[in-house]
Amino acid sequence: MKVLHVITSLKTGGAERLVTDSIPLYQAKGIDTDVVILQDEKTSFRNELEKKTSGKLVFLTKGSVYNPLLIFRLIPLLKQYDVVHAHLFPVLYWVVLAKWLGRSDTPIIYTEHSTNNGRRNNPFLKYIERFIYSKLSAIGCISKGTKDELLNHLNKDLNVRKINNGIDLLRFKNVSAMDREQYIDFEKDAKILIQVSSFREQKDQKTLITALINLPYPIKLLLVGDGPLKNELIDYTQKLKLENRVIFLGNREDIPELLKISDIVILSSKVEGFGLAIVEGMAAGKPVIASNIIGVSEIVDNYGLLFEQGNVKDLSDKIMLLYNSDTYYNEIKDRCIIRASDFSIEKMVDSYIEIYRNYEK
Repeated sequence: MKVLHVITSLKTGGAERLVTDSIPLYQAKGIDTDVVILQDEKTSFRNELEKKTSGKLVFLTKGSVYNPLLIFRLIPLLKQYDVVHAHLFPVLYWVVLAKWLGRSDTPIIYTEHSTNNGRRNNPFLKYIERFIYSKLSAIGCISKGTKDELLNHLNKDLNVRKINNGIDLLRFKNVSAMDREQYIDFEKDAKILIQVSSFREQKDQKTLITALINLPYPIKLLLVGDGPLKNELIDYTQKLKLENRVIFLGNREDIPELLKISDIVILSSKVEGFGLAIVEGMAAGKPVIASNIIGVSEIVDNYGLLFEQGNVKDLSDKIMLLYNSDTYYNEIKDRCIIRASDFSIEKMVDSYIEIYRNYEK
């Protein structure tokens, strides 16, 4: 069986991480899998996937991924596969239009990665969205919240099922402990918070940085990732005179090691489809604190701690609950370890293969 995954880019992100990690698993399970990436650029995920895949990687453009001419590059590719598995926008539109214009009968499976996007706030696009989604053979939503929000947006009967994201649990569980003082330049008694996310508006690192003002000096913060708001947040950190308590690490490939040397994993997002970074923190054996938003709350509730999104005091208070009590810290940590076991990448891949088999020629 030949399956083609299509994704916008291999920049840092949850969907990109999933594709990078899952493609070798599909191949190991007997699915002949290739990947088309719209954006042709060098990234760490690209380097990683090039080393791990036994299939082809096809890059379409060094220009804009929003160029509709990419549709015509996709038309001949679709006809070579039994199933096409699409991820993210504008891939969703380009793949559906390529199938329609090319009169292909190849089924398209789509993974819905977000609970919300700008298109859903545009009344005109709602009709286009209904047309696009109606051409999909099946949709996998990465959380219950993602599924509910999509069906509410489209108000249409579609073949939709919840398929939770997954991670390589052993990659985070079995990573070797490291000498923290040699790895990160913080004091020996520092308590380290960490957030792994891109620097975009929806991730809201500003709330987390601000919360440090209310916290004891030994509590420090690692921010991992890159993005358009990074320099602005560095300036904001300096304005608050917190530069000695916050380290901006940029994109890193040693996320399991960084989680292992940290004490608490945070996700302060305004919008998330799932919250992969939170599950990674759980798998690394750390207590997690996340904003109480759709997509994330169903993962964290009754296991980690939730705070009101954007509420600096509530976030500070939740951090202090863990800081002040080793007993409570260990209780939440143990709950998170148990919860992580629900989100293996093997389970996710098997669920999609089950869908692929329904369309095998």
